[in-house]
Amino acid sequence: MPMASAQTLLLCLLVLAITEGRGQETAIPGCHLHPFNVTVRSDRQGTCQGSHVAQACVGYCESSAFPSRYSVLVASGYRHNITSVSQCCTISSLKKVKVQLQCVGNRREELEIFTARACQCDMCRLSRY
Repeated sequence: MPMASAQTLLLCLLVLAITEGRGQETAIPGCHLHPFNVTVRSDRQGTCQGSHVAQACVGYCESSAFPSRYSVLVASGYRHNITSVSQCCTISSLKKVKVQLQCVGNRREELEIFTARACQCDMCRLSRY
């Protein structure tokens, strides 16, 4: 195959790959804010309710696994032969937002909820807040 044809084929495949992903929600690399709709109710019966766009932290962070150093092997009695390091996408700061609730009888209430203000790759934890 001549060089010009190979380059043309590569360019066509690249354009096809780019246009294929346009219709779908493309994954953004890294850890970032992601908006989502939340419905807030004042009680289980939904006497007062409202909706708001809140922010979540979504994405991925670095992780790795490698053979443990000799000192780690000795200290663990040769049981810790693989060392892994990982981080999770977490909320690094929160902010309060006010949600207007519509109640029965045209009454209104206001409620404060938390939403993510910033995200970062950090130590993975089961429960942060």
